[in-house]
Amino acid sequence: MQLRSRLGGVVLSLCALLCAAPARAWPDKPIELVVGFAAGGGTDLTARALASFLGKALGASVVVVNKPGAAGGIGLAYVARARPDGYTLGMTNMPGLVTLPIERNAGFGAGDFTYLATLVRDPSAFSVSRDSPYKTLAELIAAAKKDPGAISYGSTGSGTDDHLAMVMFEGLTGTQLNHVPFNGAGPMRNALMGGHTVIAGMNLGEALPYDGRTVRILAQASAGRSKLAPAVPSFREQGVDLVFASERGVVAPRGLPSAVEKQLGAALRQVALDPAFQQMMKTQFTEMDYLPGPEWKQRLDGAEAGFRRMWAAHHWIE
Repeated sequence: MQLRSRLGGVVLSLCALLCAAPARAWPDKPIELVVGFAAGGGTDLTARALASFLGKALGASVVVVNKPGAAGGIGLAYVARARPDGYTLGMTNMPGLVTLPIERNAGFGAGDFTYLATLVRDPSAFSVSRDSPYKTLAELIAAAKKDPGAISYGSTGSGTDDHLAMVMFEGLTGTQLNHVPFNGAGPMRNALMGGHTVIAGMNLGEALPYDGRTVRILAQASAGRSKLAPAVPSFREQGVDLVFASERGVVAPRGLPSAVEKQLGAALRQVALDPAFQQMMKTQFTEMDYLPGPEWKQRLDGAEAGFRRMWAAHHWIE
């Protein structure tokens, strides 16, 4: 009886200790960083660089998972439906983050996410193959006006920054291009090299590693010449008032615990201010554009109205 009593006491003591033990600290397993485009594009490269730095800041493994399709919408919808525990994050691409729910039933809406931070921007650009007959933007515009709809233009999907840059370009120049969507910059670049599309709407950072070797960048959509690419002319200096860029940030599902949200926000700020990360973005020809979650959400809300007006005027889904 005494032995039973002692054993019972030990069991009760262990139970008490287990009950009193604190919950395991987050994160205690790998974190998924979901990219809604194929590997090899600008958003994917940014995510892979971020994963390494964010993992170190959090003391956990961050794994990039590609879920391409629907102009990035498949990846974003996956994140929106995920459990809000901090183990599923999304690498977003603006404007798709805002425009996809405007133009279709995207499987997610603005209210489905916790907005953690935006990190970088990558100006839109028009590129042709190196052996293209179009040596300048003016030559391209003249040809497009002469034969409306004959010149094909590749983008990473309807409603992406690449596609909307084309829509804006058409409106500013009175031209009409033949839109051809792909599921990422890598497949689109391959199509350009294979002669399956005349123009590739790759972002500046996506096109620069190939400029002068396999592609020729005709124009990029910064307000002026980018410090990262001073030899590439802007649209503006060639008479087309087009300023547009892909903005890349990080979201989590709505309902993220406050403590986890704060930890992720602090870690992303740490990464954004890290000179080594900034240098890596520079080598990818990508401009830093950090904003914490609340300020980023305000900017997105402001942009939404403009995109709704554009949708009403153009109905860009094809």
